[in-house]
Amino acid sequence: MKRLFSLGFAALTVTMSACADDVDETGLVARAGDYTLTVDDAVDLLVDQEGLASNATVLTSLGELWIDYVLLAEAVAVDSTLSELDFGPIVMQQLGQQMVFQLRDSVIQVDTFVTEVELRERYEASSPSAEVRARHLMLQPPVQATQAQVDSVRALLSSYRDRIVGGASFEALARQFSQDPGSAASGGDLGYFQRGQMVAPFEEAAFALQPGELSDVVTTPMGLHLIEVVDRRVPAFEDVALSFRRQEQARMVQAAESTYVASLIETSNPVVVDDAYDIVRDVARTPGARLAGRAERRNVIEWGSGGVTVRGLREALQLGSPQLRAQVAEGTDEQTEEFLQSLARRDLLVAAAEREGLRPAGDSIAALENEARRQLVAATRVLGLTDLDRAPGEALEVAVARAAEEAIVDNMNGATSVLTLGIIGFQLREGRSTAVFEAGVGQAILEVANVRANRALSPMEQTVDSAIAAADTTGR
Repeated sequence: MKRLFSLGFAALTVTMSACADDVDETGLVARAGDYTLTVDDAVDLLVDQEGLASNATVLTSLGELWIDYVLLAEAVAVDSTLSELDFGPIVMQQLGQQMVFQLRDSVIQVDTFVTEVELRERYEASSPSAEVRARHLMLQPPVQATQAQVDSVRALLSSYRDRIVGGASFEALARQFSQDPGSAASGGDLGYFQRGQMVAPFEEAAFALQPGELSDVVTTPMGLHLIEVVDRRVPAFEDVALSFRRQEQARMVQAAESTYVASLIETSNPVVVDDAYDIVRDVARTPGARLAGRAERRNVIEWGSGGVTVRGLREALQLGSPQLRAQVAEGTDEQTEEFLQSLARRDLLVAAAEREGLRPAGDSIAALENEARRQLVAATRVLGLTDLDRAPGEALEVAVARAAEEAIVDNMNGATSVLTLGIIGFQLREGRSTAVFEAGVGQAILEVANVRANRALSPMEQTVDSAIAAADTTGR
């Protein structure tokens, strides 16, 4: 599926379950208030889309998109300008980023002039453009390997190392035993690479070696490795002077920014409040859940002059991606604290920008909100969710459901782009019973797979199959 109209909204694959307890979900993939997407409906939408797999991710995304489109079509049918929707959080997120950029330009003044002599000295000291040519022999432990299995693979790789140290050919052993299909045939040769092109443990080990040296066993996400550096080269300073000067200037600016931010954090000293970790994870799991006013105003991290409230946390999660919400929901206390500290840094920087007079005037903010609203209305019209084609006497709900399904078909066929709603989607769902049902998703997966498997071949497919069968017969 394509995605062009986003207005800064989050991606569509959100999983919510704000469904009422007494809803009968039998035979349903999704529900949005009184609207239902049945298993048969979902099968009809997906079965002819051969480019889309029939799996839980696709069916769940389909159900969530259907909910968004149904609720959006109904909302625009009632209010063609979507005047009741609040675009403030979206606009303020974008403005906050712009204000921070302006703050950097106005407050952080860095003298980035470096003499030619000093630049050469820095280059020779750091050798940032150094390249190494290395070969490796990789073994992969089994999927979900026990520690004993990993230790066994490590011991085997160590025995290969002993053989190489004893005079055996690294290249010959790599050809015979390496499980890296991309390099095994060439004796493990990876060619030349610079820093930043390999995963960190591999890079650290390779750049610590001199030509002819052999590493100990190195562990990376891909497996266990032996690394041998074949050559090391450093481009002449004259060849890279211009690009290195730019890198150094960027590094100096970044260092100044880090110092400024660190000073803000040190002065304010944001502190995570008691029980905030569990609250953050709960909000990440159900970011659309309604909260009492007092609960929304509670801080999850605070400092002398302010803090991030539960409401601010919820808006940040709704504006973020589904992947972010999933990571926060399953994060450790340390990861949760880092996430909260990042929100604090954001708010402290925006507050500093406001003190510098960088906040736009209220009428400018209102104009941006109106423009965001206009863009959403325009995108809704492109999808065919406005100006519903209603037959005489036809209920609005029927026309809305039909328009939503037709919009999804157009998305899947590439005729239109998927419209992702993010925080606007959460607003549309507020107070409504919405859910994607796991049982219905599973049933639809099976039915789509079954229909596709038993579908009669087209004449063209039959011709191709016959040609393949004839070729197989000839080859015997």
